[in-house]
Amino acid sequence: MKLLHLLPITATLLTAGAWASGPHWGYHGKHGPKHWEGECQMGRAQSPINIVTSKTVSTELPPLVFQYQESPLQLVNNGHTIQQNVAPGSRIRIGDDVYELLQFHFHTPSEEQINGKPADMVVHLVHKNEQGQLAVVAVLFKVGAENKALKSFWGKLPAKEGTLDDGSSINAFDLLPENHGYFAFSGSLTTPPCTEGVRWQVMKEPVTVSRAQLNAFKKIFPMNARPVQALNDREVKASK
Repeated sequence: MKLLHLLPITATLLTAGAWASGPHWGYHGKHGPKHWEGECQMGRAQSPINIVTSKTVSTELPPLVFQYQESPLQLVNNGHTIQQNVAPGSRIRIGDDVYELLQFHFHTPSEEQINGKPADMVVHLVHKNEQGQLAVVAVLFKVGAENKALKSFWGKLPAKEGTLDDGSSINAFDLLPENHGYFAFSGSLTTPPCTEGVRWQVMKEPVTVSRAQLNAFKKIFPMNARPVQALNDREVKASK
């Protein structure tokens, strides 16, 4: 089955303020994922998913060409995650399609699972093209060596809701693994309103994060991952 048509999604859905507004939601209790509304409950192509590698379709997917550049550090605690808003100019090319990098943010444990197991953390790099269609790149983190890219700003994570901008900069390219092989599928935003039509790329190769770095994030957000959703009739492709 081909990937579902990518529907335009308004960029304001991706801002820290928009994610924190609207009906109150969270990851636990009466405001948790079981009670999220709209497409979160009714959608048939929801994210995240469990990727069963033996059931993926190996194919010649277009390479991911990352054209990222330095961006001023602007860390936002929006009550649900830590998000870095990215200045215009960074983009990704997937075949003939070009998407601008808007922001990236973190979840622990990873929302995506590989063969039924989540990673310790994930970063979602959120992109949008001129038609308003979204493409998200997910990079999985596993506990191991200290992550040098995180080290440059990890000590500045705002513990309370608000924004930190200290004049330094960051390049999202430093968060990527060396190998850019990936799994591809059509899905949704993983937070309300769970809008579908999102083009997902989950990197095959994880990167490391130290236990201390992981714990620093978990002190702010002990768990901010939506459970995996039914695959239904979607196909997950794997780059060769």
